[in-house]
Amino acid sequence: MTKKLLTLLFFLGSFFMQAQNLVWKTNMTDAIALSNEQRKPMLILFTASGVPENLQNEIFKTPDFAVWSRDNVILVKLDLSDNAASDGDKEQNLKLKNAFGVDELPQVCFASASIRKTKTTFSALGKISYKPGGAKAWIAESNGILHPSE
Repeated sequence: MTKKLLTLLFFLGSFFMQAQNLVWKTNMTDAIALSNEQRKPMLILFTASGVPENLQNEIFKTPDFAVWSRDNVILVKLDLSDNAASDGDKEQNLKLKNAFGVDELPQVCFASASIRKTKTTFSALGKISYKPGGAKAWIAESNGILHPSE
């Protein structure tokens, strides 16, 4: 009995740790390369300091989101208030925010991209913000954006 309980606790512990250890890309070039290599769209989180934490706390920090994101998207976080970012990255992030029509922070855009002859072309799939209802509802709406025919 003790062995089964310890095994269950280990499994649940590792599952919850995975939810806390999401790998967010912050370099768009790297994210595009990984997206194309793995044939997954990018989930681009536009955020800044001082914005509400609901999306982070109620969606992104859940085991459901960790499992879903691992299987479905490449995570990209573009912090528009990051003082450590280079001037080029800051300019790029602001241009992307405007190109995707992001009008509130935080907001998520789903996109794919290709690079040909140093020109990057983005294909926007849709965008979503925080909505109450938990991770399962947010994931269901995201799946509707990523797989509209299903």
